[in-house]
Amino acid sequence: MYSFAQRSDTTIVDEPLYAAYLVRTGFRHPGRDVVIASQQHDAAAVVSDVILGDCATDVLFVKSMAHHLDGIDSAFLGSTINVILTRDPEEMLPSLVNQIPEPTLFDTALKHQVDMLNALCDAGHCPPVLDSRLLLLDPEKVLRKLCERLGIPFVASMLEWPAGPRPEDGAWAPFWYHSVHTSTTFARYERKSAAFPERLRPLLAECKPYYDILLDYAIRPTE
Repeated sequence: MYSFAQRSDTTIVDEPLYAAYLVRTGFRHPGRDVVIASQQHDAAAVVSDVILGDCATDVLFVKSMAHHLDGIDSAFLGSTINVILTRDPEEMLPSLVNQIPEPTLFDTALKHQVDMLNALCDAGHCPPVLDSRLLLLDPEKVLRKLCERLGIPFVASMLEWPAGPRPEDGAWAPFWYHSVHTSTTFARYERKSAAFPERLRPLLAECKPYYDILLDYAIRPTE
């Protein structure tokens, strides 16, 4: 999201379905009350007014979470150009527990991502998939290939940004965006050195088959 925010032809919207998701599910995420107070709760209205609504720039970049679509009509995805960003659960789960102490497969959104991938491919709109590790190994090459797939020009400004929060950040940023607010570019990939938490191994086993499917579709810098 911060990368695309550097484009002069792009408007950014951060997780517009988050409040509707929290109201619909009752989940107790960090900053729940702040998030619910900050956004429209009607998912259908968000889709029609925000995601499919008017935009002042050529590109509207909507960052969302795949599981925020759970329980709502996702037919609108046929009218959007979709990109799936995923991350190795072995690296993602130890971070996720900092916000969601007892995560489930649902919380990872990996199954939702695979379901979305399959549905879009079946409809003839197979989306580009970005894997965070492959992206960090060579950000410019992967972003160039992504922009080509999206039919927009790559611009070098996408490779860096000023530190700190952005005006597009959702109300949940103070609870979730600590790392990104200290960043100024795509960090060099480094494998986590800490031992994987044993208590998360059953969840990791659940996640792995879904991640492997997504990884097969991921844009690679060497291809």
